[in-house]
Amino acid sequence: MNPNKLVEHNALADQAALKADQAIRATQRVANETLDSLSDSLVDTHQRVAPVLNRVSEQASALAQRSMEAMRDRSQQIRTKAVQATDVTAGYIKNDPIKAVLIAAATGAAVMALYSLFSRSRDRV
Repeated sequence: MNPNKLVEHNALADQAALKADQAIRATQRVANETLDSLSDSLVDTHQRVAPVLNRVSEQASALAQRSMEAMRDRSQQIRTKAVQATDVTAGYIKNDPIKAVLIAAATGAAVMALYSLFSRSRDRV
């Protein structure tokens, strides 16, 4: 091969290698800048979202606590009313036992009559 052509080829190869190296470095620089920008965006988003998430978590916890307290209060009210109803019923039975037995018997008979009526109407269908 001609020595001039060899020098030309070597110069072209060196230029191509230099251009490729410059392109790689430019691509790396753009990739690094993009990653830095993305990282900054994520940090910024985290800084904005974290307080909101903390507030939501605190509100959910407070709501759960209030719900539990309301359930406890309501449960206690129901227990108190049940005890009062038991006391009233026991007092009524003690004061007028015959009337209480007659009312219970009449109520039982009425419930059985309704049951019989409904069971017959189901049998017909």
